Amino acid sequence: MHLIKLFLYIVPVVIASRIDQSYSSFDSVSPEPKSRFAMLDDVKILANGLLQLGHGLKDFVHKTKGQINDIFQKLNIFDQSFCDLSQQTNEIKEEEKELRRTTSKLQVKNEEVKNMSLEINSKLESLLGEKILLQQKVRYLEEQLTNLIKTQPEIQEHPEVTSLKTFVEQQDNSIKDLLHTVEEQYRQLNQQHSQIQEIENQLRRTGVQESTENSLPSKSRAPRTTPSLHLNETKNVEHDDIPVDCTTIYNKGEHTSGIYSIKPSNSQVFNVYCDVKSGRSWTLIQHRIDGSQNFNETWENYKYGFGNLDGEFWLGLEKIYSIVKQSDYILRIELEDWENTKHYVEYSFHLGNYETTYTLHLTEITGNVHNALPEHKDLMFSTWDHKAKGHFNCPESFSGGWWWHDTCGENNLNGKYNKPRAKTKLERRGIPWKSQNGKLYSIKSTKILIHPADLESAE
Repeated sequence: MHLIKLFLYIVPVVIASRIDQSYSSFDSVSPEPKSRFAMLDDVKILANGLLQLGHGLKDFVHKTKGQINDIFQKLNIFDQSFCDLSQQTNEIKEEEKELRRTTSKLQVKNEEVKNMSLEINSKLESLLGEKILLQQKVRYLEEQLTNLIKTQPEIQEHPEVTSLKTFVEQQDNSIKDLLHTVEEQYRQLNQQHSQIQEIENQLRRTGVQESTENSLPSKSRAPRTTPSLHLNETKNVEHDDIPVDCTTIYNKGEHTSGIYSIKPSNSQVFNVYCDVKSGRSWTLIQHRIDGSQNFNETWENYKYGFGNLDGEFWLGLEKIYSIVKQSDYILRIELEDWENTKHYVEYSFHLGNYETTYTLHLTEITGNVHNALPEHKDLMFSTWDHKAKGHFNCPESFSGGWWWHDTCGENNLNGKYNKPRAKTKLERRGIPWKSQNGKLYSIKSTKILIHPADLESAE
């Protein structure tokens, strides 16, 4: 552009100088005929200017072309980035739709599992009733047969009586097989229910389902789950041969830890985990090992129990009370830290009923963890949706239902289980536990067990 301006400036000056020379020659010398062609110098100047102009235009064109290429290159990069973002957005939308469909299917499946559970419970009641009737008939027939043998010892047993007895025995075996099948279905339903709960928790964490934590009061923070221990229960049916606790089971020759059915006095039949150690069988009422079960549950679930007897669970306040009201019991707490060091403490205790908010009164007997829980005080059980009268909101601050006094301490075995995000990262793991000297520890696993104080089961 500068060369063009210079050329446009030089050409008029040259023409003007030539015109002035022509006029001065006209004044002094007689006019001569004009040449029709420009002077050679003028042509050279003009040609030189045009040449420089051409070079300048050529450079300008090359420079402009390079800038345009850069712009097109940046536009291509921007278009590619925009396409990638659009593709990722579409993929996220598809994943969200798929998660919503999966959530709907899981909800439908959960309802089906609940309906199946109710149907199985009904069938089990019917089978148990039939079994009782058959047992009564068998006893009646056995009594008649015994009387018949006594009155007529030389007469052989009637064939009809023998066939009837065989038929009753076959029916009894069939009922036992059916009960075994039903129990197996219960275990499978428990596993499916736990898997559904885990998937629902994952979906809740991804944010697909609408969260109500920010818009509702603090009571809605705990998920409303169905306690899986309800699937192990049997309705009120009279069973005279079912033990009242784990000690009775041990005294009958069962010396292996596992799940057994018990029926305390004036209570229904339910399953418990019997933990056999050092020649005793303890009834396990709480177990935590890895934080897989949410313990920030409602009052209703703490009352009747939740979790899985093969893993983490809470037996239920009503079931615990039905056991310990039979006689004096010992309460044992076992703790294991992340260095696999084990600690324990045992208490004599008294547990109140529902009307007293299951008040707990403790007196330490032995152990290597002193002052683990407050002694000689009335400890009332509270959850986030059921506060003990005159007590603080401990469950909201510390998570989980527990026995509290007038202040909230660190020792809450039903509190939040902190899961480490990375093995190499130093952070608090497990359940916090405050020792007697005030130092805070992290507990990996806990057990709470009960056993008759006189070492004999109350029958």
